[in-house]
Formats: sequence, structure tokens, C-alpha cells
Amino acid sequence: MTSLLRFPAAQKRDPAIELWWRLQPPGLGSIAERWFTVMRQSGAAVRELLHDGHPTACVGDAAFGYVDSYRAHVNVGFFRGADLPDPARLLEGQGKAMRHVKVRPGTPLDEAALGRLIAAAYADMLARVESERAP
Repeated sequence: MTSLLRFPAAQKRDPAIELWWRLQPPGLGSIAERWFTVMRQSGAAVRELLHDGHPTACVGDAAFGYVDSYRAHVNVGFFRGADLPDPARLLEGQGKAMRHVKVRPGTPLDEAALGRLIAAAYADMLARVESERAP
């Protein structure tokens, strides 16, 4: 049994995500779009879909990250975030596997560290997917 969250409906670009940006509270949709764009640019295997009402990025069909907006912040989340290196201590959450970074308008953020987390989440999921394929 796999520990990966799989979404066979993931596609190269999901048009529903473009609509999602416009439906978010002012200022938050652009923050979410910015960080989801970083996820989209992580590698050739990235696919996406709306899952539980928020943009979700996958390696093939295996989810690695998402964004979601709330009243005053955006979560940039990772499905296997508990396994990611986080020397800048950006990750929050107590779940078994998932972690997120809260991004608030007007609040300083170590953007380079968040970019490294996204890259690490993609690389980690790519390795997990490839190891499942190995004989």
C-alpha cells in the first residue's frame, strides 16, 4: 500500500485554477498564485488540479503541494512536509505528514527559504514516485 496521495485526474494545466485566483479575497489570490506558479515551475512532471477546493500540485498524479487562502493569510502546504528539511523553521503543523507555511500580506517572509521548501517537496515526491516504479 502506498503512502502517496494520488489524483489520476491531475493535468498539465487545470483551467479551474485560473478561476480560483479571481475568487479569492483581495491581495490573497495574487499571493497564492505567485507561490503556486513556483510549484508549477518545479519540473516537467508537474500536474495540477483543484482538490478540496484548492489548487494542488502533483508529480504526475502524486500530490506534493497546495495553496489555499483564508481571511488574512495564504497557506503554502506540503503533503509530505514533515519529511522536508526546514532550517529556516517556516513550516507549521502537527499532522503526521502535512505541513504548511502561512504567508500574510505585508509580513516579512524568507522567500528564498520557501522556494527551497517547494523545490525540496517536488524532489522528494519525484524520488518517492520513482522508487515505487523501481523493480
